[in-house]
Amino acid sequence: MDAVDPVVIESAAALARHLRQGRNRLLAVLDWFAEAGMPQQPGAVQVPEPPVDAVREALVWVLRGTVSHQLIEVARSAATAGDEAQDALYALARRMIGSRGHRGVTHPALVRAALLADEDVPEGPEFQGMVHLVAAIGLGAQEVGADALAEAFGAYGMFGLTVEDWARMLGAAERGEGPPVDWGLLQQHADVLGPVRRASGEELMRARTVLVGLRGFYAMYMMHALFMPDTPGLAALRDLIDSWCMGPLLAHMISLNPSPRQFAESLTACLAPLFDQLYEALTTQLAQDPYIFRIPGDETGAAGFMDTWMSTLREQAAAAGERHGGGEA
Repeated sequence: MDAVDPVVIESAAALARHLRQGRNRLLAVLDWFAEAGMPQQPGAVQVPEPPVDAVREALVWVLRGTVSHQLIEVARSAATAGDEAQDALYALARRMIGSRGHRGVTHPALVRAALLADEDVPEGPEFQGMVHLVAAIGLGAQEVGADALAEAFGAYGMFGLTVEDWARMLGAAERGEGPPVDWGLLQQHADVLGPVRRASGEELMRARTVLVGLRGFYAMYMMHALFMPDTPGLAALRDLIDSWCMGPLLAHMISLNPSPRQFAESLTACLAPLFDQLYEALTTQLAQDPYIFRIPGDETGAAGFMDTWMSTLREQAAAAGERHGGGEA
């Protein structure tokens, strides 16, 4: 008998790990695709890639069921259905966006400062304004208006601009006093299925590489809030993310333990050049200072870094206990 191709064996094993009774095969394919892109331990058998057509089919199927896609479909159908349908769209959008948690993540430096001062952590940006963005996709930007769209864009913290900044710029464009806005780009970015359908296997794998990389960089960015020792390398990575004003966007799309839906949405976002360019910039910065987990002057390296972090966490926990009466007999 001819030997069975090892790739066939590993592919079957990968599918078996993620396929269980009653589970849709497409969800198993997505989990398999995610697993194949994870860093492997030295000497471990490389997980083979699932068939690209199956990956593309799974992504489209999952994306069709996401809140964002469903809202966009409802918004587009409401455009020609009268005022009652438009009112129903706003009500549905508020309910669906609110059900997912409608606040963004507070900047890690603000969280760290508040915890050190024993103060309440400031709330993150309000995302209910995203209702207006959904409405603009379906009803048209002119129908929604500059002030409402400014609220939506300001919630994301895009380009470091505030709601007031957006209102001034969009209002000037609306009155013909400033550069016109190409609202066609809004429709283009709202199409989440088209980019996936057009993507090659190489492009999907590249998006996965970008997503996995950004997940790691974002984790380091947010761990600053939890007293992780600050080093020049880590500070440089955080500063780069902030200089691109990408913290709010990464907070919106990155999940460290994603469901298939979250993985599909994040992977689709990473097909966009913006996230690829940010990943490249962060990778370049890391190459310039790869010893990000080495405290200056401490020759113990990563081990000393972790010891310092754990010691700081214990000290902060003990101090918090004393402040709130936890240390009393």
